[in-house]
Amino acid sequence: MAIAISPVKTSARMPRRTGVAIIGGGIVGLSAALTLAERGIAVTVLEKGRIAGEQSSRNLGWVRKTIRHAVDLPLAIAAEQLWHGMPERVGSDVGYTASGIMYVARTRAEMDSYEEWFSSVSDFGFDTRLLTPEEIDRLAPGGNGSWIGGIYTPSDGRAEPTLAPSAIARAAMAKGAVIVENCAARSLVKSGGRVSGVMTEAGELQCDQVILAGGVMTRRFLGNAGLSFPTLPVVASVIRTAPMDGPTDIAVGGPDFSFRKGVTGGYTIIQRAALSVPLIADSMLVGHRYLPLLKSQWKNIRISLSREALDDMPLARRWQAGDQTPFERRRTIDPRVDRGLIAEALRNASRAWPVFETARIERTWAGMIDVTPDSLPVICNVEQAPGLTLASGFSGHGFGTGPAAGQLAADLATGSTPLVDPAPYRFDRF
Repeated sequence: MAIAISPVKTSARMPRRTGVAIIGGGIVGLSAALTLAERGIAVTVLEKGRIAGEQSSRNLGWVRKTIRHAVDLPLAIAAEQLWHGMPERVGSDVGYTASGIMYVARTRAEMDSYEEWFSSVSDFGFDTRLLTPEEIDRLAPGGNGSWIGGIYTPSDGRAEPTLAPSAIARAAMAKGAVIVENCAARSLVKSGGRVSGVMTEAGELQCDQVILAGGVMTRRFLGNAGLSFPTLPVVASVIRTAPMDGPTDIAVGGPDFSFRKGVTGGYTIIQRAALSVPLIADSMLVGHRYLPLLKSQWKNIRISLSREALDDMPLARRWQAGDQTPFERRRTIDPRVDRGLIAEALRNASRAWPVFETARIERTWAGMIDVTPDSLPVICNVEQAPGLTLASGFSGHGFGTGPAAGQLAADLATGSTPLVDPAPYRFDRF
């Protein structure tokens, strides 16, 4: 089911030429467009469906530093700073608030992992602190989770996926960006050994640089260009409750659930310990790269022969510039909600905080996430295709780091000083 995002009136026509063409109208592509437009660079965003129609509007909205990979922390810190200034930057509400994020531990092993991370980031000077069970009860009253402890970062926060991408898009257009919806990019155009344009279903868009921020469809697009990008899809199923009096405004991550309050007063809840993994052809092609991840997370993975696998089978892997592409056949990826997982999510949250026993479910949805073998994105210039910058594979972290990831992609595409060191995100690490 489509998510009702704040409406945006985009361009009805694609220009013949632009400075930077961005493939993908999610939060990363839109943030890159805003950055470029603010710098006076002509930029056009090509979106096969509607902006933020997939994971950028279906995610949980967490903006966090807590429990991030150490190499990913500079990007998360930069993103937090950009989120703080985003309402003034775009001139409208994005639902951002630094309401804090807390993780709670039921076992000694869980608490050990939090303590280890806490020790590893002591030099960063975060406001993170370890929690006792009594402190958890004060921060989120009414629980009976029998926690042995937790970890809490008051400066972490949340933004609204149904508001923020739209606000960023409107601001980018006000500053000169062009955004074209229902216009699929079919292939890259090359001249003199470098990328010089994008062939779309509406014809060729000439440009100096291309940023590819295509989410789960990036692997297929690059595959047609002869480049292997080893991502696989996973599906998260989500509940949103009707407005209710909940235990806290702090976002809470438990061992087998998470919840956070939204601007409507309802709570977004998921089964944090489990994701649906559709078994598709790519699972056979690149699945061996995920063996270490499978070994460590096998209890959390629900492999399925689902509708997503059946939908994927007929989609082409190779095509010519004049052919209809998979991106036109599936303009919006709308995975099936796993009813078992959302039932688990609500049951587990209710056991920990009984107030959720009376929650009324207002809506459910699912989103497909592109995951890399090491759970870090790729944000870099692609040496095999000069003129192409890749920004994809965000592994469920794209919304929280989106403003910084988009700015970093814009920096790399135009030769500007990078916002953060891009070395952890290079393409050739695979």
